[in-house]
Amino acid sequence: MVWLRSFILYCSLILLITQGFVSSALDFDYHRVPVIIPLQLSTPNVSAHRKAFNSDYNRRQLQNSDLPNARMRLYDDLLSNGYYTTRLFIGTPPQEFALIVDTGSTVTYVPCSTCEQCGKHQDPRFQPEASSTYKPIKCNPSCDCDDEGKQCTYERRYAEMSSSSGVLAEDVISFGNESELTPKRAIFGCENAETGDLFRQRADGIMGLGRGRLSVVDQLVEKNIISYSFSLCYGGMDVGGGAMVLGRISPPPDMVFTHSDPYRSPYYNIELKELHVAGKRLKLNPRIFNGKHGTVLDSGTTYAYLPEAAFLAFKDAIMKEIHFLKHIHGPDPNYNDVCFSGAGRDVSQLSKIFPEVNMVFGNGQKLSLSPENYLFRHTKVSGAYCLGIFQNGKDPTTLLGGIIVRNTLVTYDRENDKIGFWKTNCSELWKRLQVPGVPVPAPVVPPSSNKSEAMPPAKAPSVLPPDFVPGELRIRIITFDMLISVNNSYMKPNLSEVAEFIAHELEVDNLQVHMLNFTSEGNNYHVRWGIFPAESADYISNTTAMNIILQLRDHRLQFPERFGSYQLVKWKIEPQRKLTWWQEHFWAVAVGVLSALLVSLSGIGIWMVWRHRQATVGTYEPVGKSVPEQELQPL
Repeated sequence: MVWLRSFILYCSLILLITQGFVSSALDFDYHRVPVIIPLQLSTPNVSAHRKAFNSDYNRRQLQNSDLPNARMRLYDDLLSNGYYTTRLFIGTPPQEFALIVDTGSTVTYVPCSTCEQCGKHQDPRFQPEASSTYKPIKCNPSCDCDDEGKQCTYERRYAEMSSSSGVLAEDVISFGNESELTPKRAIFGCENAETGDLFRQRADGIMGLGRGRLSVVDQLVEKNIISYSFSLCYGGMDVGGGAMVLGRISPPPDMVFTHSDPYRSPYYNIELKELHVAGKRLKLNPRIFNGKHGTVLDSGTTYAYLPEAAFLAFKDAIMKEIHFLKHIHGPDPNYNDVCFSGAGRDVSQLSKIFPEVNMVFGNGQKLSLSPENYLFRHTKVSGAYCLGIFQNGKDPTTLLGGIIVRNTLVTYDRENDKIGFWKTNCSELWKRLQVPGVPVPAPVVPPSSNKSEAMPPAKAPSVLPPDFVPGELRIRIITFDMLISVNNSYMKPNLSEVAEFIAHELEVDNLQVHMLNFTSEGNNYHVRWGIFPAESADYISNTTAMNIILQLRDHRLQFPERFGSYQLVKWKIEPQRKLTWWQEHFWAVAVGVLSALLVSLSGIGIWMVWRHRQATVGTYEPVGKSVPEQELQPL
């Protein structure tokens, strides 16, 4: 189920606790519903407090511009789960969690072992009793307390009626070996109850990156550990992956910036003034993007939402540019999605069909959006896509979710009250990002008792045909053998999830990945996988085949720790079989023989029968069945 997380809203009570945390607040979430934002903050001196707080940060950071940062991987695809996660470790010894990165949330929370109303998530629940560094936040007059009056509590509620509540505690958090930061103490929420989508989601919890003293960023900054900024980079359509950096990075020379006003609202806003489609400015008053909370960035929201007039103008402009494509129904009948078929499955070619969109900021700088920044793939029609930008009900706020910033490095420079955008390949950020002052380390597995490693190339030989020449051989199937090991017998790997992971890593459709063989011995599982041609294709394209071969040869599969560890035993390719002269020309010979036979017989009688069969086949419909539209057929 697609999770449409929205930004946190400071409505009702916002309690500023002297120890440096917020005890309680109300959050809201999107599920294609109108934005629900309070008209004002209930605490009258919040702005003054925030101003003094920020000024203190700025003063401190000007003196400490060389502080280290935390580099962290991002996982999952935005449209498969609706969010991106990172791995955070809490406690001593560290307990691992997959958390949704959310710039609209402040509190970071995970399910507690004592939770009686928590769903089944990716990792085991946090066990306070197993951590030697765990410390509850004691009840005091500045926070809401539990029923026993011993520990501070928090509560989060979202618009689609999901919620999270629990107690506040402090423990050591660590960011993995890819980070320069050593483990640090921080306040987080230990869930005692969750409902709705929070209960059903696979991710363990939320990593709060919003404005507020409970935010992980604010806590690290307040302790003078990192600089007052962070960056996110989401992978592209169907690819996933990405990176997050907590702390300052040196921006690329061509990074596009826009002002972000920290006093207007608790959310990360930008100064959006104009939208251009195919080089033409939409005829809109610039103030339309400045209504209520203005234009807000929220990494936890999947799609984008525009005020009514802006959405209608945008939709009409897009449809005018692609009038040659067929307008079809969306994948979910519950929503009136704007979808088009006939664009083809190759995402890299979408820019030749769909127009470029430009966002123009108050300073005149532009951010170019490619089709993957405003489209999502139709899940039931091959080669079809839908607008990932929707009307925001009657609310005048403009909300930009993760789809807008695919393959874009977004730097939240809170020290200078601005947000920067830089187009790049986020899925390859660890290997290719060349930002001055930010050396990118080689991938290192986070500390865990369940490490994932690939065998050295010498132990994973390839089996290639003797006449193999890259680009000159049609490849019918690519197979590889994988040995998966788990530490515990009850951790049998979910092979359907492994197949989806392989499809994402090798950049092929899920339907192209097949399990060919499976055997097990103890905690070891030997699996043979096959990569087949795309639907309606006779062989794997040369470009796709070479990409798969290079990834297997260079051992680029970054196996998620939750699947166990793996060894790539061997891989091979099977070329498309060469046909004999008789196989290639069979139908031509058969048609020729049949034609001669028809001529030699009494042609008129047979010809009338043939015409009659054509007519009846063309109009036949099964009795008692309705024939579904072609666009709604599953792939």
